[in-house]
Amino acid sequence: MSSLSILAAIEGVDSGDTAWVVMATALVMFMTIGLGVFYSGLVRAKNALNTFMMCVAALAVVTISWALVGYSLAFGEGSGFIGNFDYAFLNGVGFEPVEGQTIPHIVFFAFQATFCILTAALVSGAIVERMRFVPYLIFIAIWSIAIYPVMAHWVFGGGFLAEGGTLDFAGGVPVEMGSGFTALAAALIVGARKDYGRQALLPHNSVYILLGAGILWFGWFGFNGGSGLGINEAGMLAFVNTLLTPACCLATWFALDYLRGRKITAVGAGTAIIVGCVGITPAGAFISPAWAMALGVLVTFPCYAVIVWRPRTRVDETLDVLAAHGIAGFTGILLIGVFAQADWNGVADGLLYGNGALLGDQALAALVSPLYAFGATFVILSAMKMLGALRGSERDEAIGLDVTDHGEEAYVTGEGAILIASAEPPAERVPAPTSAH
Repeated sequence: MSSLSILAAIEGVDSGDTAWVVMATALVMFMTIGLGVFYSGLVRAKNALNTFMMCVAALAVVTISWALVGYSLAFGEGSGFIGNFDYAFLNGVGFEPVEGQTIPHIVFFAFQATFCILTAALVSGAIVERMRFVPYLIFIAIWSIAIYPVMAHWVFGGGFLAEGGTLDFAGGVPVEMGSGFTALAAALIVGARKDYGRQALLPHNSVYILLGAGILWFGWFGFNGGSGLGINEAGMLAFVNTLLTPACCLATWFALDYLRGRKITAVGAGTAIIVGCVGITPAGAFISPAWAMALGVLVTFPCYAVIVWRPRTRVDETLDVLAAHGIAGFTGILLIGVFAQADWNGVADGLLYGNGALLGDQALAALVSPLYAFGATFVILSAMKMLGALRGSERDEAIGLDVTDHGEEAYVTGEGAILIASAEPPAERVPAPTSAH
């Protein structure tokens, strides 16, 4: 008897739904590798390996913390704020379906694990090129227990936002606003790179940026489409909307880039793909394809504005996680309250269809989620900073974290080893605008 036949024999389990969610789980896991490619292209060559390693590290650290307690805190019955320890150490997580689902509980656990893994990896974009690797590992271990599961419980585990009527299809609260506003707090606590605002801190490989963004978009079909938890109308609507929204965002970004600088940049194109995917993440199965296209246009403007503005400040949030995830997720959550159609989602109408109350429910999520992600991260990293150094020395930054943290180089030139031996910092390139975008 095949494994799918065995699953079909378990009461309540649908083998087709299970096969799709297993595939979606693999797609979301692969997004973490795509993020490593995307992020490593955005940094300087001397930090490319370290940046990729920060993404890969989440696959180990967060998977373990999620299996031990994170999943239970997110999906255990608990209270309106946080779950309990019923599923700690995967107790009771087997082949039987969770109530209301048609996939095995253990598959649901794995699918949700990939979300937490990816979100922790996203946060690294705020502090690359200066945070030491070991403190980063400690931070994401704590974060994946104290922050992500709490926010996931609010919308996916029966928490107070879901009970109050907030709609979030695939993670606008825990994934997008969770990572974006965590990134802002992390950037403030860790501090700016030593050359921020004084030297050229430019992406070293725009091809990697486009390749990574393409892998992420590909994986997002599993991220959003799989969140229907089966071959059903919600999952397929989210799948199609995940094609439409990023495409419209990309076209709008092209226009803004051209109007602003008469150049359409690869960095801008890669960023636009991410912003579009993020914008549709919370709204995936709640709005029609036509409104998904409109969302792709509208989400572009606040994110583009923040990316242009941020380098003029002293906030060195290196890879603009706040704009691409926090602001895009915030916008997507709010616009559900405007564009939602019960004819498409079978749940609720939004403001344009006579239900202004939904916009209020969405606004509550858009208020409390950034506050919790930012505040809790600020406390955690402040405590860690008091206990030990979060970042390398100026000499480490000058040499590059590839060599100082890993003893390796993304591009084997031997320059790193020579610099360590001589203790001389590398020469910086000619100054240029500081924004990677």
